[in-house]
Amino acid sequence: MTRLRPVRTVDEIPVEYRNTPIGLLFEYHNMGRSDAAYDEAKLLVGMCMDNRKRLNIPENFAYVIRTGGANLQYSDFKISFAVGVGNVQHLAVMGHNHCGMVNLVGKKEQFISGLVSNAGWSRNKAEEHFASLAPLFEIQNETEFVLSQVERLKNKYPKICIVPLFYDVDDNQIYLVEE
Repeated sequence: MTRLRPVRTVDEIPVEYRNTPIGLLFEYHNMGRSDAAYDEAKLLVGMCMDNRKRLNIPENFAYVIRTGGANLQYSDFKISFAVGVGNVQHLAVMGHNHCGMVNLVGKKEQFISGLVSNAGWSRNKAEEHFASLAPLFEIQNETEFVLSQVERLKNKYPKICIVPLFYDVDDNQIYLVEE
């Protein structure tokens, strides 16, 4: 069973993340810490492309990869770039509630009709597009999916600190995902 742990004060930041880029992410976003100047990124954040989320972080503090459902499955080269070239040692995988990648089948007709009317696609092309790619991006549960992404990435990047987070679009706060 997973649960969301609020982090609204410095004392609520888990000890292992205090004075790290993960702790600073909580301080900047949730606690309104004053911006500092950064010459290089300290953190990589993988998060959903959803337009309802905006991180309150200083310029140059983090690389940010935004992809549907925070699905980083097809972003390994970008992650490797941030680690190998950007020297990033901390990665936050951040899902959120009310994610559009949950129950894609329920959005099938809207998806297809939207491509037909907005993009000028034929209905057949839009249906094939949905059928071939929706299964790759469908997620069942936001927090469980984040945990699965973290597990996969920890196996791939064993020396990197990788943390599961959750953005609540209702209160605009970031939570720690715990098992």
